[in-house]
Amino acid sequence: MSTRPTGRRTRAALALTALLGGAALAGLPATTAAAADGALAVQYRTGSGGATADQSEPWFKVRNTGSAPVQLSQVKVRYYFKADSPNASYRFACSWAVKGCAAITGTFGTLAHPTATADRYLEIGFTASAGSLAPGADTGDLQLRFFRSDWQTLRQSDDYSFNGAQTSYADWNKVTARLAGATVWGTAPEGDDPTDPTDPPGDGRTLFDDFDYSSHTDPALSAHGWSVRSNSGGPGVPGAAWDPSKVTFSASGGNSVMNLETSTAGTGASTVHTEVLTRSMKFRNGTYAARVRFSDAPKYGPDGDRVVQTFFTINDLKAPMADDYAEYDFEYLPNGGWGEPANILYTTSWETYNPDPWQAVNQHSESRRSFAGWHDLVVTIDDSAITYYVDGQHFGTHDAAYLPERPMSINFNQWLIDLGGQTSTTPRAYDQQVDYVLHVKDQVLTPAQVAARIDAYRDAGTSFVDEVPAP
Repeated sequence: MSTRPTGRRTRAALALTALLGGAALAGLPATTAAAADGALAVQYRTGSGGATADQSEPWFKVRNTGSAPVQLSQVKVRYYFKADSPNASYRFACSWAVKGCAAITGTFGTLAHPTATADRYLEIGFTASAGSLAPGADTGDLQLRFFRSDWQTLRQSDDYSFNGAQTSYADWNKVTARLAGATVWGTAPEGDDPTDPTDPPGDGRTLFDDFDYSSHTDPALSAHGWSVRSNSGGPGVPGAAWDPSKVTFSASGGNSVMNLETSTAGTGASTVHTEVLTRSMKFRNGTYAARVRFSDAPKYGPDGDRVVQTFFTINDLKAPMADDYAEYDFEYLPNGGWGEPANILYTTSWETYNPDPWQAVNQHSESRRSFAGWHDLVVTIDDSAITYYVDGQHFGTHDAAYLPERPMSINFNQWLIDLGGQTSTTPRAYDQQVDYVLHVKDQVLTPAQVAARIDAYRDAGTSFVDEVPAP
């Protein structure tokens, strides 16, 4: 299931844009009111007060109690709850909001240290279209809800932030509000303590790239340490080309996005794969994150090809079964492959392999469902384990036996396993998109901390930082 190494990459000096220090993230300037000047209060009521319910309905009003305007895009409200089971997943919905549901976001996170009443949280945010709050003003109703993905009844009586008796709005300090990353309202459960972006120990030097480039020939792309692959070879269809021109950049949802296009007309000669990777193998322990859009269907032509869409780190295999090889993959197969009949997402941690005859030493986790659309992918590596998250939810933890011995590169690619899934000679093409990539050296961040760092960089107008030293 691995993407194969494509040969040792020559290390090149990276342009270091030291716009932000790793320890200075909490001090990023706010666009309207700095956190130190702002004050918020959150009022809560429940629209569903039973001990169990089909869905939980936390409704909120956020009020500016300070003396300066507050930009709502810098406000995050967290509602803490206990998952019904370790594998339970949840979905968010906005029923109605004065600001408009299109201006409200909801994401789920996992607490690093669960408590008896909280191991997850729902984080409510606002898009730029929500505007700002004047002193004394509030957002008006935010009539929100969340429910189990399988629509099973959920228990809310044991949730930290729930109060079944609160059926009219009142201040509620069991939810928290953050302004520009700093908590300004409420008391979090103890398990939320480590999620302050300034808390984690470690080196903290960072690579962040928003992929704000004009094309694959943009000089800044190379100056920032990226290589767009053009050399032939595996993985994928024999005889296929790796075409740099099929890596393009555009605006989407207010952010810059990198697009990798893979196409075929049913022959090796007509098949085009795409890959973007760091030239330097200098990344080892710490946190890796990317926001990636997977596609189930081609943008044109017949469907069915065994496509692999990826985000991964890797170093070179020096010899068959060499024990200092390392690779950590997110691999999405929208049409199956490797013996799978339908869509599946793998996370795989590699110790080593032998290409011929094939032999592999790895550990993987998988989920057999569609992952079409945008997803926040996080993998953390410390001295004890490799842990994978998808959209803030724990996806898998792999053993210390698979930890890296040497630094790696960071890669995105899209390719076809073979041409057996779809035998048509009608041209077709698939897209994989990437919004950003982040690596924080020697720090294990939660998905919530990753989101806070991304927000901080974007709020500061920072599109690229590389503080990670060469090995």
